[in-house]
Amino acid sequence: MTASEQAGGQRGVFEVDERRAAEALCLAWGDSYQDIGVEDGRWKARRNDDDGGRVLTGDTPDELNRAIRADWARGSLP
Repeated sequence: MTASEQAGGQRGVFEVDERRAAEALCLAWGDSYQDIGVEDGRWKARRNDDDGGRVLTGDTPDELNRAIRADWARGSLP
């Protein structure tokens, strides 16, 4: 919980609830991607069918979502 949430205020426009963002990404992409979440300040996901361990990343949940969408659109998944 951020300081503004603890004080009863609203989150800033650039603050992210990491748990909720990860849940939303998992809901949207969890059938095709795994290990979706944030680690060391970077958002990441790995394709379920990728044995090479390639990881898609983004600085924000939105950037990761765009990376996943681009990867998926390239037809890399069945």
